[in-house]
Amino acid sequence: MAAGACSAHPGEPAELRWWWASGRLASRYALRVLQAPRLERHRPRAHSDEAELKFRTSQAEHASLRNRLREQGATMVGAYDEENIRFRPVRGQQVTLRLRILDGGPAGILTVKGRARFHRRVKIREETEVEVADARIARELLELLGHRVAVTYHKHRETWRIAGIDVTLDTLDFGSFCEVEGPLEEIEALARRLGLDPKRALKSSYSDLAKAHAS
Repeated sequence: MAAGACSAHPGEPAELRWWWASGRLASRYALRVLQAPRLERHRPRAHSDEAELKFRTSQAEHASLRNRLREQGATMVGAYDEENIRFRPVRGQQVTLRLRILDGGPAGILTVKGRARFHRRVKIREETEVEVADARIARELLELLGHRVAVTYHKHRETWRIAGIDVTLDTLDFGSFCEVEGPLEEIEALARRLGLDPKRALKSSYSDLAKAHAS
Protein backbone atom coordinates (compact mmCIF):
# COMPACT_ATOMS: atom_id res chain seq x y z
CA MET A 1 0.00 0.00 0.00
CA ALA A 2 1.42 3.40 -0.95
CA ALA A 3 2.14 6.10 1.63
CA GLY A 4 -0.97 8.04 0.70
CA ALA A 5 -3.34 5.07 0.57
CA CYS A 6 -5.13 6.03 3.79
CA SER A 7 -5.62 9.68 2.85
CA ALA A 8 -9.17 10.96 2.84
CA HIS A 9 -10.92 11.34 -0.50
CA PRO A 10 -10.42 14.96 -1.68
CA GLY A 11 -14.18 15.41 -1.87
CA GLU A 12 -14.84 14.32 1.72
CA PRO A 13 -16.09 16.82 4.32
CA ALA A 14 -13.55 18.57 6.53
CA GLU A 15 -14.62 16.42 9.50
CA LEU A 16 -13.51 13.24 7.75
CA ARG A 17 -10.31 14.85 6.46
CA TRP A 18 -9.55 15.99 10.02
CA TRP A 19 -10.04 12.46 11.34
CA TRP A 20 -7.60 10.91 8.88
CA ALA A 21 -5.00 13.64 9.40
CA SER A 22 -5.17 13.77 13.21
CA GLY A 23 -5.24 9.99 13.52
CA ARG A 24 -1.86 9.66 11.77
CA LEU A 25 -3.14 6.55 9.99
CA ALA A 26 -0.58 7.08 7.25
CA SER A 27 2.19 5.96 9.60
CA ARG A 28 4.14 2.87 8.65
CA TYR A 29 2.69 0.88 11.55
CA ALA A 30 -0.90 1.82 10.75
CA LEU A 31 -0.46 0.94 7.10
CA ARG A 32 0.81 -2.50 8.06
CA VAL A 33 -2.23 -3.05 10.30
CA LEU A 34 -4.78 -1.77 7.80
CA GLN A 35 -3.41 -3.60 4.75
CA ALA A 36 -5.31 -6.83 4.13
CA PRO A 37 -6.28 -9.22 1.36
CA ARG A 38 -9.72 -8.75 -0.19
CA LEU A 39 -12.48 -10.28 1.90
CA GLU A 40 -15.36 -12.23 0.40
CA ARG A 41 -17.74 -11.60 3.29
CA HIS A 42 -18.05 -7.86 2.78
CA ARG A 43 -17.20 -5.43 -0.01
CA PRO A 44 -15.41 -2.42 1.51
CA ARG A 45 -16.20 0.91 -0.12
CA ALA A 46 -13.28 3.30 -0.46
CA HIS A 47 -15.67 6.26 -0.47
CA SER A 48 -19.38 6.44 -1.14
CA ASP A 49 -22.71 7.99 -0.23
CA GLU A 50 -24.56 5.21 1.58
CA ALA A 51 -28.36 5.27 1.16
CA GLU A 52 -30.32 2.72 3.15
CA LEU A 53 -33.68 1.75 4.56
CA LYS A 54 -33.77 -0.28 7.79
CA PHE A 55 -36.82 -2.30 8.89
CA ARG A 56 -37.58 -4.18 12.09
CA THR A 57 -38.71 -7.69 11.13
CA SER A 58 -38.93 -11.18 12.61
CA GLN A 59 -37.31 -14.51 11.80
CA ALA A 60 -40.56 -15.61 10.13
CA GLU A 61 -40.43 -12.48 7.96
CA HIS A 62 -36.83 -13.30 7.07
CA ALA A 63 -38.05 -16.58 5.60
CA SER A 64 -40.70 -14.76 3.55
CA LEU A 65 -38.16 -12.18 2.41
CA ARG A 66 -35.82 -14.93 1.16
CA ASN A 67 -38.62 -16.28 -1.01
CA ARG A 68 -39.44 -12.81 -2.37
CA LEU A 69 -35.78 -12.11 -3.05
CA ARG A 70 -35.49 -15.31 -5.08
CA GLU A 71 -38.63 -14.36 -7.00
CA GLN A 72 -37.06 -10.98 -7.81
CA GLY A 73 -33.91 -12.69 -9.10
CA ALA A 74 -31.64 -11.81 -6.18
CA THR A 75 -28.58 -13.92 -5.33
CA MET A 76 -27.44 -14.76 -1.81
CA VAL A 77 -23.80 -13.67 -1.80
CA GLY A 78 -22.71 -14.49 1.73
CA ALA A 79 -23.43 -14.88 5.42
CA TYR A 80 -21.15 -14.13 8.34
CA ASP A 81 -20.97 -12.99 11.96
CA GLU A 82 -19.80 -9.57 13.05
CA GLU A 83 -18.61 -8.12 16.33
CA ASN A 84 -19.31 -4.40 15.98
CA ILE A 85 -17.33 -1.89 18.04
CA ARG A 86 -18.57 1.71 17.93
CA PHE A 87 -16.21 4.42 19.18
CA ARG A 88 -17.12 7.76 20.72
CA PRO A 89 -16.32 10.84 18.62
CA VAL A 90 -13.32 12.83 19.79
CA ARG A 91 -13.03 16.63 19.93
CA GLY A 92 -16.68 17.03 19.05
CA GLN A 93 -16.33 15.65 15.54
CA GLN A 94 -19.62 14.60 13.91
CA VAL A 95 -18.39 11.29 12.50
CA THR A 96 -19.08 7.69 13.42
CA LEU A 97 -16.10 5.37 13.74
CA ARG A 98 -16.87 1.65 13.74
CA LEU A 99 -14.69 -1.46 13.69
CA ARG A 100 -16.22 -4.79 12.65
CA ILE A 101 -14.52 -8.10 13.45
CA LEU A 102 -15.66 -10.72 10.94
CA ASP A 103 -16.33 -14.34 11.94
CA GLY A 104 -14.26 -14.02 15.10
CA GLY A 105 -11.27 -12.43 13.37
CA PRO A 106 -8.59 -11.68 12.80
CA ALA A 107 -9.81 -9.76 9.74
CA GLY A 108 -12.27 -6.90 9.88
CA ILE A 109 -13.54 -3.64 8.42
CA LEU A 110 -12.88 -0.12 9.70
CA THR A 111 -15.61 2.34 8.74
CA VAL A 112 -15.88 6.13 9.08
CA LYS A 113 -19.33 7.60 8.49
CA GLY A 114 -20.32 11.24 8.17
CA ARG A 115 -23.38 12.84 9.72
CA ALA A 116 -26.68 11.20 8.76
CA ARG A 117 -29.26 13.08 6.70
CA PHE A 118 -32.65 11.85 5.53
CA HIS A 119 -34.64 11.86 2.31
CA ARG A 120 -38.07 10.87 3.57
CA ARG A 121 -37.14 7.73 5.58
CA VAL A 122 -34.00 6.93 3.58
CA LYS A 123 -30.84 7.48 5.61
CA ILE A 124 -27.92 8.92 3.63
CA ARG A 125 -24.35 9.11 4.97
CA GLU A 126 -20.91 9.57 3.48
CA GLU A 127 -18.88 6.47 4.20
CA THR A 128 -15.25 5.40 3.87
CA GLU A 129 -14.10 1.84 4.60
CA VAL A 130 -10.80 -0.01 4.70
CA GLU A 131 -10.02 -3.67 5.29
CA VAL A 132 -7.95 -4.54 8.35
CA ALA A 133 -5.80 -7.65 8.52
CA ASP A 134 -6.01 -7.86 12.32
CA ALA A 135 -9.00 -6.05 13.79
CA ARG A 136 -7.89 -6.46 17.40
CA ILE A 137 -4.56 -4.78 16.73
CA ALA A 138 -6.45 -2.07 14.85
CA ARG A 139 -8.61 -1.54 17.95
CA GLU A 140 -5.51 -1.17 20.11
CA LEU A 141 -4.16 1.39 17.66
CA LEU A 142 -7.40 3.38 17.70
CA GLU A 143 -7.50 3.40 21.50
CA LEU A 144 -3.89 4.61 21.58
CA LEU A 145 -5.02 7.47 19.34
CA GLY A 146 -7.62 8.48 21.93
CA HIS A 147 -10.77 6.75 20.68
CA ARG A 148 -12.93 5.13 23.36
CA VAL A 149 -15.53 2.40 22.90
CA ALA A 150 -19.13 3.60 23.18
CA VAL A 151 -20.99 0.34 22.54
CA THR A 152 -20.42 -3.16 21.18
CA TYR A 153 -22.95 -5.54 19.67
CA HIS A 154 -23.00 -8.80 17.72
CA LYS A 155 -24.79 -9.37 14.45
CA HIS A 156 -25.32 -12.26 12.06
CA ARG A 157 -25.69 -10.88 8.53
CA GLU A 158 -26.98 -12.60 5.42
CA THR A 159 -26.49 -10.57 2.23
CA TRP A 160 -28.51 -10.78 -0.98
CA ARG A 161 -27.76 -8.76 -4.11
CA ILE A 162 -29.93 -7.67 -7.02
CA ALA A 163 -29.15 -5.08 -9.70
CA GLY A 164 -26.54 -3.29 -7.59
CA ILE A 165 -28.69 -3.22 -4.45
CA ASP A 166 -27.73 -5.10 -1.28
CA VAL A 167 -30.48 -6.53 0.92
CA THR A 168 -29.29 -7.80 4.30
CA LEU A 169 -31.17 -10.00 6.75
CA ASP A 170 -29.68 -9.22 10.15
CA THR A 171 -30.10 -11.01 13.48
CA LEU A 172 -28.99 -9.23 16.66
CA ASP A 173 -29.52 -9.71 20.40
CA PHE A 174 -32.26 -7.08 20.29
CA GLY A 175 -34.19 -8.29 17.26
CA SER A 176 -34.30 -9.15 13.57
CA PHE A 177 -33.95 -6.55 10.85
CA CYS A 178 -33.72 -6.05 7.10
CA GLU A 179 -31.66 -3.35 5.38
CA VAL A 180 -31.99 -2.30 1.75
CA GLU A 181 -28.93 -0.37 0.55
CA GLY A 182 -28.13 1.05 -2.87
CA PRO A 183 -28.93 3.96 -5.19
CA LEU A 184 -31.30 6.43 -3.57
CA GLU A 185 -33.73 6.42 -6.49
CA GLU A 186 -34.10 2.61 -6.50
CA ILE A 187 -34.18 1.25 -2.95
CA GLU A 188 -37.70 2.40 -2.05
CA ALA A 189 -39.17 0.64 -5.10
CA LEU A 190 -37.33 -2.60 -4.28
CA ALA A 191 -38.44 -2.41 -0.65
CA ARG A 192 -42.06 -2.21 -1.79
CA ARG A 193 -41.61 -5.20 -4.10
CA LEU A 194 -40.33 -7.14 -1.10
CA GLY A 195 -43.42 -6.21 0.91
CA LEU A 196 -41.67 -3.57 3.04
CA ASP A 197 -43.25 -0.14 3.52
CA PRO A 198 -40.60 2.63 3.27
CA LYS A 199 -42.76 4.82 5.52
CA ARG A 200 -42.12 2.34 8.35
CA ALA A 201 -38.33 2.37 8.00
CA LEU A 202 -36.36 3.04 11.18
CA LYS A 203 -34.19 6.10 11.59
CA SER A 204 -32.18 4.65 14.50
CA SER A 205 -28.80 3.06 13.88
CA TYR A 206 -27.86 -0.35 15.27
CA SER A 207 -25.61 1.45 17.75
CA ASP A 208 -28.59 3.49 19.00
CA LEU A 209 -30.72 0.35 19.28
CA ALA A 210 -27.94 -1.54 21.08
CA LYS A 211 -27.53 1.24 23.64
CA ALA A 212 -31.30 1.38 24.21
CA HIS A 213 -31.39 -2.40 24.65
CA ALA A 214 -28.57 -2.30 27.20
CA SER A 215 -30.13 0.48 29.28
